[in-house]
Amino acid sequence: MSISIVLPAKNEAEGLRRTLPALRSAYPDAEIIVVDDGSSDETAAVASAGGARVLSSPYSMGNGAAIKRGARAACGEVVVFMDADGQHGAEHIAALLAKLGEGYDMVVGARDASGQANFHRGLANAFYNRLASWMTGHEVIDLTSGFRAVRADKFREFLHLLPNGFSYPTTSTMAFFRSAYPVAYVPVEVSKRVGASSHIRPLKDGVRFLLIIFKIASLYSPLKLFVPTAAIFFVAGMGWYGWTFYETGRFTNMSMLLFSASVIVFLIGLVSEQITNLTYQKGDGRT
Repeated sequence: MSISIVLPAKNEAEGLRRTLPALRSAYPDAEIIVVDDGSSDETAAVASAGGARVLSSPYSMGNGAAIKRGARAACGEVVVFMDADGQHGAEHIAALLAKLGEGYDMVVGARDASGQANFHRGLANAFYNRLASWMTGHEVIDLTSGFRAVRADKFREFLHLLPNGFSYPTTSTMAFFRSAYPVAYVPVEVSKRVGASSHIRPLKDGVRFLLIIFKIASLYSPLKLFVPTAAIFFVAGMGWYGWTFYETGRFTNMSMLLFSASVIVFLIGLVSEQITNLTYQKGDGRT
């Protein structure tokens, strides 16, 4: 298999000085693409000097946008995505490729607890993993890891779904599961990042990641989100009706409101399910 290695980079000159020589030594025949996401340091120059093909943006478009640009430009049958900050080691790529050769379409490098940036990020990622496992019916070990090997033709089917921000790993993983493309996980060790500090902002991105939870549900299987919500409104309506009937012997407007909300939420779920099916028609090979 021909291999392309894509590294999104924003102000990662120091990390690239360590990462690129290791990649070139381990995979001399691989295509290495560094997507410079509007860096203000020497990222592009360091990448070019390290023998990488450089795709530069005039301004920062986001990690997901860099991933999409790199995926479109990659010539390899297999694309390996990894961070440019030195956290992901070239020595772990072989394990991803070996697992891919067993018939999988995506193999993700899964971090353990020591590989999380901090305690709070670890808790959040554990929650995302549990949610994704429930949504897909498959064990999801690391939903947010950016270190992964994919079959390029399969990955490109979902480029239109990927956001320009930091949630491309989440969206691509759920898209592969939704389209019945087999996904596997390989445990990897993660090193401490070098160079620029993380571009993730805890407060702002924490709210955004919370919205991703709902996006996961609506993107993968909307009824798994809407049916329980409709059931909560229905049970609340029944409870309120029982209480008011016992106390006053009548059916109140609040009970009607709760019952109506239950029906509306359920119908929205049905519509969302049909939209989701249409969204994935391309991935399922029907268009």
